Parts: sequence; C-alpha cells; structure tokens
Amino acid sequence: MKHYFSLLLLSILLIGCDAKKSTSNDLASNLPIQTKIDLTAVDADRVPVTINPGRITSDTVIYRLPRVIQGTYSVSDFGKYIEELQVIDYDGNAYDAEKIDDNSWQITNAKDLDKITYYVNDTYDIETTGGIGGERPFSPAGTNIEPDNYVLNLHGFIGYFDQFKANQYTLDVTAPADFDRTSALQSTGEEISADGKFKTSKYFAPRYFDITDNPMMYGNLDVEEFMVGDIKIVLSLYSPNKKHTASSLKETVSKMMEAQKDYLGDINSTPRYDIYVYLSSGEEDSPKGFGALEHHTSTVAVFPEATPLEGLKSSMVDVIAHEFFHIVTPLSVHSEDVHYFDYYEPTFSKHLWMYEGVTEYFAQHFQVYKGLVEPAEFYSTIDEKITVSKNLDDSMSFTKMSENILEEPYASNYYNVYMKGALIGMCIDILMRKESNGQRSMLSLMKELSNKYGKNKPFEDDSLITEITQMTYPSVGEFLKTHVEGDTPINYDEFFEMVGLTKDQKEVETNYIFAGGQNIIFDGDREAGTIFFSNMALKNSFWVSQGIKAGDVIKKVNGAELTMANAQQVIGGMFGWQEGMDITMELERDGETINLETTLTKATAVSETIIEDEEASERQINLRKAWLNQ
Repeated sequence: MKHYFSLLLLSILLIGCDAKKSTSNDLASNLPIQTKIDLTAVDADRVPVTINPGRITSDTVIYRLPRVIQGTYSVSDFGKYIEELQVIDYDGNAYDAEKIDDNSWQITNAKDLDKITYYVNDTYDIETTGGIGGERPFSPAGTNIEPDNYVLNLHGFIGYFDQFKANQYTLDVTAPADFDRTSALQSTGEEISADGKFKTSKYFAPRYFDITDNPMMYGNLDVEEFMVGDIKIVLSLYSPNKKHTASSLKETVSKMMEAQKDYLGDINSTPRYDIYVYLSSGEEDSPKGFGALEHHTSTVAVFPEATPLEGLKSSMVDVIAHEFFHIVTPLSVHSEDVHYFDYYEPTFSKHLWMYEGVTEYFAQHFQVYKGLVEPAEFYSTIDEKITVSKNLDDSMSFTKMSENILEEPYASNYYNVYMKGALIGMCIDILMRKESNGQRSMLSLMKELSNKYGKNKPFEDDSLITEITQMTYPSVGEFLKTHVEGDTPINYDEFFEMVGLTKDQKEVETNYIFAGGQNIIFDGDREAGTIFFSNMALKNSFWVSQGIKAGDVIKKVNGAELTMANAQQVIGGMFGWQEGMDITMELERDGETINLETTLTKATAVSETIIEDEEASERQINLRKAWLNQ
C-alpha cells in the first residue's frame, strides 16, 4: 500500500512538469499519458477528448482505439466513432494524422507532438442491431452522450500508442458540478471552477488495461451504496423516465450478492464492486443490446426501462450474478491470450466453456445452493439450456469454436457458451462430486486453479485440460476430451441419473413469446426483412386459440410496424404483456392481410421437465443433496 501511494505521488509530481522543458531522458515511455474528457463542451452530440503523451523521441507513432475489447468476443471498431482527430505541435500548429484503418492513426514528426484532440460520437443512438456479434458494439460495452447521462466506457473515448502500452494514465473528466458521478477508477482529487459551475474529477490508471477496466457513469443518476460483508457495493442507475430507482433494486442486489459472497467463500477479494445500470427507454435512438459486460470490480448492464419491477429484479439476479462470478474466471483464472490481450489483433483462448460457461453455471447453481430458488426452478433452467443448446450446433468442438470465435460458423454459435457451456460446468460438477463422495466440486476446482494462478499469472492455453485432468479424475479428463475438445454431444440423462433425476411431461404456464422454457415462437428472414411465427408457436395455447399458422408474417404489433431493425424493441415489449390486456396484430398469410384484435388469456405449453426420480437410490439421493446443498 505504501509503495502504491508513493508511486502515485511520483506520477502526480511528474505530471506537474512542463513537457516542453523535459530533458532527453524524460521520454513518453516513462511518463503517464495525460488524458482529458470535457462533458461541458459537447458539440453536436460529440464529446471532446485531449491526449497528451509527453515528450516523444521517435519519428513516428501510431495511436489506436480498440478494435476488440475483452469480454465481448466480437469486433467493435471504436475508432469508427472518432471525428476530427488533429495533432497539435509544440508551436500550436494543428495538422491531420494519417488514418491507416478504422481504428488507427499514424503520426509523423512525432518529436513535435504536443497533444492529440478529437471528438467522440456515442454508440447508443446509432445502434442498428443489439447484442454480441451485431453491427455495433454490444450496448453494455458502448457509450452514451446525453445532456443528463453519460455512459463512459473509457475504451470508447481513450486509446493507446503502440509504443507505450504499459504507460500509466491520468484522466481529467470535467462535467457540470451538480452531476452525479460514479467510478471505481482510482481518484486523485477534484477541482471546482472559479464560478462553481463545473467540477473536474481526476483519476489515475496504472496502465491502459485499467482505463478499459473501469467504466464510469455521469449525469442525473440514482445511486445507492451499501455493504455486503466487507465489500462496498455501489449501484448506479439511470432511468430516463424515472420508472425505476436504485433503492427499489437494492434489497434484491444485496440479498443476491450476500449469497454469492457466501457461495464463493475466500475467492471474493474485491473491497468495492460497482454496478452501472442503464435502462433503455425504447426510443429509436436507445440502446438495444440488453445484457451486461463484466470488469474486474464492476459491471455495466443495459435493460429495457419498460420491464416491470419484478422482471427487472429477475434480470438483475440472472445477469448481474453472472458478471460478478467473472471474478473467478477469466479475471482470476485465465490464459495468456486474456492476460496479454491485444486490442487490435487479438487471439482467443480455447476455453470459453470455462470463462462464460462455468460462470453462467455458477450464476444459476448458487441460487438453488443458497436457497434463493427451489430445486424445481433450477431444474427448469437446466432443461431450458438443454433445449436451446440443441437448437444450435450441438456437435461443434467448444475449444475450436472458442479459438475462432470471430469467424463463421463459430461466431453465430457464440450464444451456446451460455447454454451448453453452463451444462458442461454442471456435468463436471456432478462428476467431481460423484468421484469425491461429495467432497469436491466445480467450485473447488476453480478455487484450486485460482490459488495456483490468480489474476497476475496466466495458464498455458494448450495445457489446461491436461492440467485439470491431473488435478481431478480420469472421468473428468475423458469428459473434457470427448465433449469439449471433441464433437460428441452430451447425453445429459447419464448425469441426471447420477443424481436421481428423470424426465416427465406436463403443461406449464408460459408467456406470449415462448412455448415453454426458452423455445421462442418467432423466426425471421433477414433477406426479406420479415418476422414470422415459427412451428414452435403451435405449442403455445394462446396463439393456437387465435388460429395463427406457422409462417404467418407479423406486420404490426399494437399499431407499431415490426421490422428487423426494431424487432428486439417491439418483441421485447411483449415481455410486459399480461392476461386481460387488449392487443392488436396485423398478419400476412399467403399474400392476404389478417387483422387480429383480442384480449390476452393465459398461455400454456406442454413441456418436458426434469423431476426427481421417486425410485432413486440412497446413493443417488445423497449425491443430489450434496450437489444442491439440501
């Protein structure tokens, strides 16, 4: 601690020196890169940014914004949102840098470089599709510029020089003095303008990674701070129409994270965890990629503002729990590809089954293990993941998919990391408990790996499965070789039998988007730009009662045209539909228009469910109890 603060003080003292007076030894490679974001000087919905690298002694440097960022597994091209980038020399002259690709600028005569200035456009109001793999950055990784709200994912504002990737950074953010501001980045103080209207918050980052790893939110926010054990939780929420508040979510988040902390035991080590929640109003220029993106000590989440409170609470538990569990992997257990991440030309680890899959498994398993949900609900979640995974490529090698995740056919199967990836975690968990008579688990294995490696020591990517096999049992190694490295689909019934579970069919209540579980009733034709009812709709009792047929094209919903561009927004709004509401829909069937006006009735579907086997043996029951902490 003393060493850190002495280093910080030295950095601040160096910053105070005039770069023009630096000696030949005061190179940019030895000085913090000074950066500034001015939210009081927004021009045409663009934020001005200034980058001062200090004295440079090389003739040419390259400045880049990230092409890919950690945790997204897709191309974001943040350089596309940079405008009017100019180089200012020490005499105050401005000239354009050579843009060599979407994310890179080459600066010649770099010895004369004093600073770089440019404007940043936000990504939220120009999204065309949402989600990982879309045409724009995934919303929780994106940026927002509005008069009363700024989502500052800093990788969208601040770049890096190829030569100075390991440099320290300082950051000044100037904003109206009455703005709320939250950030987990190390604060070094504040300055108030002479008229008291503006406040500049000052931050320090040991390296560029810390810039990308510490998002911020500024504006008219609703903020709740509370303790979960020895962890300070800071929940920052922006609800444009004031439909939701941080206080309404506080109890849910507190209870969830208390259970997570207890579940993890001695793995959790962060003194502070920030949760940034942006609620999308559903307007044309609102973000459409709902979900969250993890960081070491924070997460950024985007959800629809129209979601009822109970639905929002449920989303918070599922999504934020997942992101918090990332403190285990890849934040504490990760390969060299993750540790030495290249924002321009990244290589990807083979082990998304662990980074995302095991994390998702923990996010579901802890809920039943700590008594937040009943076993039957947990079984239903597992069943849904099996169904969805089988609708994707169930015979694709997970390690091959992970290593080539930006390419097809692997990119379009990315969603399976949350489905089959979680099921892989479940199977290993059951195997570990069976082989150890309930004494070891998937979580204990991750603790062992965390103790061996930790956040500062990466493992060798090609050796992980061999290493896990040596640390565990031959059956675990064979499973990984066959179903993770290999392309053999998993027979889940074998694992359910180990813990005394079986299958049964029954009628279950569903909503108006699914036919039980996560079997969505809609499909789309991207070339034609249409959304239509799939065969799955014929399993939903409400839609069957309305006489719909598979292939019926949906033209309008409650008067709003349904297109590929707004499908997530319009169909997402159907999550709020409740029994007794009146709805209208315009369909097209074989070239004819069909107008539907009706009142919503209860929707049900016949679903195959996982149940506890009444004839299970004592050994099976005991293993199930160990698995579920019963």
